[in-house]
This record gives sequence, structure tokens and C-alpha cells, in this order.
Amino acid sequence: VDINFDEAMTALTGETGAGKSILVDALSLVLGERGGNGLVRQGCDRAHFTAEFNLSRHQIARNWLMEKTLDDGDDCVLRRVISSDGRSRAFINGNTVTLQTLKSLGEILIDIHGQHFHQSLGKKKTQRELLDYFGNLLELQSLTHNAFEAWKNIEREIEKLSGSDTDRETHIDLLTFQINELESLNIQPGELSLLEAENEKLKNSGKLFEGINQVIQDIQDRDSDNAQNIIINCCKILESLSSYDKTLIPAKQLLEESIIETSEAIQLLRRYEHSLENEPDRQKMVEDRLNAIKDIARKHKTEADQLFGLKSQIEKKLEDLKSTEEKREQLIKESDTARDKYFVLAGKLSKNRNTEAKKFSDSVTEVMQNLGMPEGKFRININKRDDEDARSYGIDNIEYLISANPGQQPMPLAKIASGGELSRMSLAIQVIASNGSLIPTMIFDEVDSGVGGSIAEMVGRKLYELGLQRQVLCVTHLPQVASQANNHFRINKITDGKSTHIRVAKLDQNKRIEELARMLGGVEITKKTMDHAAEMLANKDVKKIPKKAIN
Repeated sequence: VDINFDEAMTALTGETGAGKSILVDALSLVLGERGGNGLVRQGCDRAHFTAEFNLSRHQIARNWLMEKTLDDGDDCVLRRVISSDGRSRAFINGNTVTLQTLKSLGEILIDIHGQHFHQSLGKKKTQRELLDYFGNLLELQSLTHNAFEAWKNIEREIEKLSGSDTDRETHIDLLTFQINELESLNIQPGELSLLEAENEKLKNSGKLFEGINQVIQDIQDRDSDNAQNIIINCCKILESLSSYDKTLIPAKQLLEESIIETSEAIQLLRRYEHSLENEPDRQKMVEDRLNAIKDIARKHKTEADQLFGLKSQIEKKLEDLKSTEEKREQLIKESDTARDKYFVLAGKLSKNRNTEAKKFSDSVTEVMQNLGMPEGKFRININKRDDEDARSYGIDNIEYLISANPGQQPMPLAKIASGGELSRMSLAIQVIASNGSLIPTMIFDEVDSGVGGSIAEMVGRKLYELGLQRQVLCVTHLPQVASQANNHFRINKITDGKSTHIRVAKLDQNKRIEELARMLGGVEITKKTMDHAAEMLANKDVKKIPKKAIN
């Protein structure tokens, strides 16, 4: 399906189930909304969704693209590819982007109002956000939110430091005892490995003494057949033989050097042998020291070789604990400052909300009255919350109230019995909120449900007015609404028994009359119905409200 939408108001019509909302869903996907593989045709690997925008008069979007180095002139192409396994990829001007990036740009380009908007309108969150949106207060609301979070983060830090005095003293006593214990142990860097090596030597001193003594005997102490005497005799033989061949002299010299080196080795071995003759209690002293180190390591649930650095860690904990009260007092000061900043911003936000609420209420009331509720009144109640009950979104309780009939007190939306009244008020709010928006394209997906007759025509006029300021796409079942559009597309579902396709056709004047006649109803389209449809189109320009900004 390939559709080119013109400026102003465009109506999208067709039989129920023809696929009108599928087009809106597809556009939502290309704008970054999450979606599964439901729009991938059975038997196909993937589905492609592409939307091209002309940004020649939309500098905000151009600036956004330039900041992200995604700008490609006046035209911007968004693309989304969804595979049959549910995976998806997103592109802006041919560049791969994250889904969140695609959604961020989509929110600048198009605002979609669904047919179930009035259901969420009863929620306080929706009511608050609409007022902030209308009053251009989103930035101030964001600053207020950030100030609240900063304040509450400090409060949480204070809470962490606010243990009981008894617990704090008990902890101080424990840390002091541990430090004294480690000071008494007085372990030195590398001491553990030295002790373990010495302990291994002492445990095997008998074997070491016996082996060293055997080596000394074999090299030097036996009478004639020790290694040193054998080498000396060899040197004498080579001395005699070298008179016949001088090339034997280097070999003789090497053997002479080995005599010197073996003598030095014997000296080292004798000193080592002497070192084994230590005091008998030395082994017990070493073992006791090792056991003391390992016992304390177990108490602290750490490795023995980590004990040397443990003392400084515990001292740091003790220092921090003793300074907790000082830190807590500092955080309390910071909390007071953060709290004051929040309430300044929240107060400013509240003041602006009250100002904008009056404008919003008057504007919505005017549109309601134009939509067949001549005595309808819309009001926004704003009540200040207690300081102890402050929220990230501010200090206001915001509630929308409506009075549909003379003498009737304004009531919360949830108490409105008439679905038609709620639908009209919902549409009025959407039109007014949209009027303050800088978003260039608005989509209304069957927001006219629940109305008909002359009211439907008034709804169409309001959408037409909105189309004077921006591009408006309207999915509708009402001929009174569709007749007000500048452009008209009919959506059909075509099937050949094997597969189903959606066909979208732009209607000329004659085809528009036929489509409006179909929408007017009846099993058969009569000449009278056709004349009525033609009259609706002929009269639409006569009845138009002059172009002006919607209040």
C-alpha cells in the first residue's frame, strides 16, 4: 500500500473491517511504537513500513535530525522492518537507529488520538498531562520532577545514616576491639609466606640435615674417592697430556674452576647445615604464630594474607561511623536546600497551571457548545496538596469537571452517564490541546464515535478548522465528518479466496458522492441518497467557519 497525503484535512473511510485502523497501526509502528509480527503476512519473512515527511516548514524536526547527525535535507524517511520471528529494525534516512530514537522523532512529527481516548481521560495522570501539554508546561514539569527526585534521594541517604544510638555505639565498640586485636597481632607485610616457608623447613629438618651431610661427604669428606679428589686427579692427567696436545688445556681449566666452585658450594652447605641446629622451641613458636594469624583471619572471614590491609579498612569504617552524625547534619542541610528548590519550582508550576486551566476550560467549553452542548461547561479544579504529600509532578490535585445541562453542578468525568456527551467533550479537549501543539500532523482514529447527525457535522467542521493550521488525517464512519474533509480516501479489503489485500483509492468529486451515499446507509443507494451526498459536499464550503486560530 502506497499513499500520499496532502495538506489540510483528509478523511479515511471504508466498510467496517476494511483495514482503516490497520493503516493507523502501521503508521504507529513506523513512528516507533512496539509491535509484534501480527502485521507480517502469513508465509512472508518480513513486513516493511515506510513514512516520508517533508520538513521544509518544520524546523524543530530538522534541528533534532541535525543534532543526531541524521539530517538529509527537507525530506525525512522513517522505515521499520519487522520479521516473522518478531524481531525488528528501525531506520531514519537510511541510518540504523534504536527504537527509542525512532519514537523520539515520531513524537515530534505526528500526534495520534485514538477512539478510546475518552477511556483514559478519566485518569488523573492523563488530565494533568493534558493541562501541562496545553499550557506548554512540560519543561517546567520536568524540572519539578528532577528537583523532587534529587530531594528524595538525599532523604533516602539520611535514612540510611539514621540508625539508633545504641546500635551505633555497639558497632563502634566492635570495630575498636577488632582494631586492638589486629594491633596486638602486629602482622607484617610478607610475614605469612616467610612463616609458612620456615615451618616447612623446620618440619623436615631431619631429612634436610641427613641429605646435606651426604652431599658434603660425597664431594669432599671421604678420604680418596670423593668428588673433589677425583677432579684433582683428572686435572693432573690432563696437565700431563696437554704437553702432547695443547687443545686439552681448556678442558683442564674448566675442571680446575669446578674445584673452586665445589669448594664454595661446600661452604654454603655447611652454613645451611649449621642453621638446622636451632633452638628446639623454634618450630612451636612458628606454628603458634601461624595459628594465631589464621584464627583471626577466620574471625574476619578473610584470607590470612589479607590481614595486613584489613586494619586500615576497619579504621576507615570506624572513622566513617564516628563522623556519621556530622555527615547526617550536612545531608539535612542539603535536603532543606533541595526541598526549597522543589517547592519553588512546584509553586511556579502550580501558579501557571491555574492560569492555563482557566484558558483551557474556556476553550473547551466553547468547543463543547459548538458541538451541540449549548449549555455545556467544562472546568478544571486544582487543589493544593499538603506539603507532606508532595509528588514528583507537583503539589496539585487536578480534576476535570463537566456540566452538560443548565442548573447541573459540574461533575467528575467518571459520573457522566451519556457516552455521547463524553465523546464530544473528549473531542473538544483533543482539539484544544492539539491547537497548542507544534506537531505538524494530527491523526484522529474514530474519535467521533458516539455522535451523529448535526453534531457529527460540527465535529467535522472542528477537524476542518484544525486542518487549516496543520495536516489532519481522520478515520471516520460518519458522512457528516468525511464531507468536511479537503481530501478523501476510501479503503477496501480485496480477497481472491487465497489472500487478502488492502486497496486505498483517492476519491474525486463523483467518487466522494458515491462514498458518502454509501455511508449514509441503506441496502440500496438511491438517487435520493446520492442527491443528499452531493448536497453535503456542495454545502460544506458555504457552512465553513472562517479560518481562525482555534481558542
